[in-house]
Amino acid sequence: MNWEIVLGLEAHVQLRTQSKIFSPASTAFGAAPNTQAHIIDMALPGVLPVMNREAVACAIRFGLAVDATIAPHSIFARKNYFYPDLPKGYQISQYETPVVQGGVITIVTDQGIKPIALTRAHLEEDAGKSIHEGIDGLPQGCSGIDLNRAGTPLLEIVSEPVMRSAKEAVAYAKALHNLVTWIGICDGNLQEGSFRIDANVSVRPAGQTTFGTRCEIKNLNSFRFLEKAIEVEALRQIRLIEDGGAVTQETRLFDPDREETRAMRSKEDAHDYRYFPDPDLPPLVISQAWIDRIRAEMPELPSALRERLVKHYGLSDYDASMVAMSRDTAQYFSEVLAAQPTDAKLAANWVMGELATNLNRDDLEISQSKVSPSQLAGLIARVSDNTVSNKIGRDIFAALWGGEFESADAVIEARGLKQIQDTGLIAGLVDDVITANPKMAEEFKAGKEKAMNALVGQVMKKSQGKANPQQVSDLIKARLSAGV
Repeated sequence: MNWEIVLGLEAHVQLRTQSKIFSPASTAFGAAPNTQAHIIDMALPGVLPVMNREAVACAIRFGLAVDATIAPHSIFARKNYFYPDLPKGYQISQYETPVVQGGVITIVTDQGIKPIALTRAHLEEDAGKSIHEGIDGLPQGCSGIDLNRAGTPLLEIVSEPVMRSAKEAVAYAKALHNLVTWIGICDGNLQEGSFRIDANVSVRPAGQTTFGTRCEIKNLNSFRFLEKAIEVEALRQIRLIEDGGAVTQETRLFDPDREETRAMRSKEDAHDYRYFPDPDLPPLVISQAWIDRIRAEMPELPSALRERLVKHYGLSDYDASMVAMSRDTAQYFSEVLAAQPTDAKLAANWVMGELATNLNRDDLEISQSKVSPSQLAGLIARVSDNTVSNKIGRDIFAALWGGEFESADAVIEARGLKQIQDTGLIAGLVDDVITANPKMAEEFKAGKEKAMNALVGQVMKKSQGKANPQQVSDLIKARLSAGV
């Protein structure tokens, strides 16, 4: 039987505020356990929560970025459940009237552009953290509670179940991660838990319109784990159904070492949490004037940048999406274009190609690049005007990356890398190579294109990489067509 995977994601985005959502305690990561737990976070008797205005502003920025409806009035509710690291016995969240309603995130797939509809985004507080191992001073088998994270402001972003593959889910998660860091509401650190994904996974026979029973995979903190967890869980459900069993709605955890998901608890429905409006918090009122002020401060968004790069610079959807994958990458590319505006496609190739390769190899962010935008622009200019070939350009880039030279022109001058412009000299090299390789010449005449590549390679070797490959190819074709 052919099966279809149905996916919806819930992202927990830690908002970039200095204090918690309802208390003045710091949100800084890495403090000693329980040193950033205010009496409000610990739910001591008689304390009252106070709304963090900046957390609301972050939610508004996100709503504007995804073209959602921002509720002028929204309500905070108590979500009742018990965990040792939840001091109050309930979580302050939003249920019936979230602050952000609807919206869309656009992703780029192998089939083209696909909009992913959002259901909602609501503000809530994070719980504390249970620690089960590595605690100094406690006997083996004891657990500890760290309430530093309790009360940290979160924006929970819920998608509609419109994704149909693990790759689409990863593309959506990356696009969402890019957006929340782009607009400055989250630092996006997956290792520190600033951006966590829950995946709701179900399967159904291809062509069926009703949904199957879903399972939720909790707290996936890497895109690689997200993709693998979805694939593993979907396969588990398919095998279970094909063997005559039934999927049980439950929450599961992903074990990356064993590449399996394991049951954590039965999956609760909304009524199990006994939501009711929090009596300690008045309705959240957001004025149109406040929304307009934040709208005026918004940067150009990734979707708008992609559209501009395609429309005004002729980049493909893929190239544009790669440039817009982070704000730092977009800034770097913009600076390259400002210094060398004639060939955006070539600039994109170098930024996404040689630059990205070197950044990945040395584990650097683009803001830490050893080749500045102006240096790369100078190199692109020399490749574009045929002063050097693309291959020699990569050697020049390596010299710039190593810090040996200040500019591409300095490398070209010092190493004598200027491309040969003498057509007669190149023609002589072509004739020598054809004469020395009659078998290759005959293979090309017989229609074997690989033979052409081999002949071009021989000429480039003889010219020490200084010949123009396209010119060499044209001359070889002309010579062989003429019967030389």
